[in-house]
Amino acid sequence: MKQLFTILAILFTISFATLAQDGGGKQNGQKIEALKVAYITNKLNLSPEEAQKFWPVYNKYSDELRKVRQEGRQNKTPELEIEEKILAIRKKYNVEFSKVLTAEKVNAFFKAEKEFGTKLREEWMERRKQKQERKGQASE
Repeated sequence: MKQLFTILAILFTISFATLAQDGGGKQNGQKIEALKVAYITNKLNLSPEEAQKFWPVYNKYSDELRKVRQEGRQNKTPELEIEEKILAIRKKYNVEFSKVLTAEKVNAFFKAEKEFGTKLREEWMERRKQKQERKGQASE
């Protein structure tokens, strides 16, 4: 288990370095989503049967969240309103996930999703800081 986590951490770091160099885009979103799937799979320790039931529900959940966020940006919706919609989706899918996973694993999923977002932001901030430091050294 620790080996898998180490491999995922290395993969995450390498992939994020690639993302930082590429500068964004659809391909990067796909890479991040793949890392997220690997991270969640590891954290939940899903059996093959659970995974087969969980991922289709997750994909619907993810699509709904993405749609709300995109519409919010396009319509310049107030942040609080977007967050309320996101919370409603999370509550809805808490019930849906509970149909295919134990309550403990559903809770672990929401925690893992939050942890992944935090790690992603931290890594992005670190890469950004390093890039700025390199720019500062180059101009000296």
